[in-house]
Amino acid sequence: MRSIYQRGLLRVCRPFRVRRGGELRSFSKYLAYIQGKTGLEIGGPSDAFRKGNVLPIYEEAETVDNCDFSKSTEWAKHEETFLFSREKAPGRTFICDGSALVDIADSSYDFLLSSHNLEHFANPVKALKEWQRVLKPTGALVLLLPYYRDTFDHLRRPTAVEHMLNDFDRDIQEDDLTHLPEILENHDLTLDVAAGSKQDFHKRSLDNLSNRCLHHHVFDERNSRQLLSSVGFKVLSLELTIRPHICILARLS
Repeated sequence: MRSIYQRGLLRVCRPFRVRRGGELRSFSKYLAYIQGKTGLEIGGPSDAFRKGNVLPIYEEAETVDNCDFSKSTEWAKHEETFLFSREKAPGRTFICDGSALVDIADSSYDFLLSSHNLEHFANPVKALKEWQRVLKPTGALVLLLPYYRDTFDHLRRPTAVEHMLNDFDRDIQEDDLTHLPEILENHDLTLDVAAGSKQDFHKRSLDNLSNRCLHHHVFDERNSRQLLSSVGFKVLSLELTIRPHICILARLS
């Protein structure tokens, strides 16, 4: 059964066709950082990384571990092992916040995966810096973000990078609801019917610390590139080929 967010996104995705079995034009660049290597996913598993989808890379990796904020979320229920592929031995599951990977040592992984996940962080810069910490010096970030014009965020404006950097400086926590008035006013419920009525959506949003469904921040190709550069990533590829996804490959700079 699809989650609330996935079902809402599906309605937006239907007009778009995945080309070449899901591969991007720059897919070969991704493989150089994935094949035979160890990775960590934040908030998996993600259909986007399976065969026939946007970035079919699960089967290319040696192993993938997973991290999520709870054993049971709107998107998945987690066991101690992470079954990312039928063709591979399972990875490990960590239950902790994606911006506080307390059980993971520095420089542990060759790559890190995140699909439609960063927008759910109240403090995305804190998350990105933590992801950098657990990456090896040659490590890569594979990041999928929702392109706001093609989602229920299309009435909102992309978040200024200065705002996100300021959130980090102020040590904003995941219970922050600064953006809630804007979200309630501009969230297009016709593209997120699973969220229910305005009253249902409002009630769920007030409990966001438990469900993490809110999109605190809104992304396009400009602010996503600028954000990554601002925190020390070098963007190797950014594509809008398969919308509503912004597909980004970056490495530590």
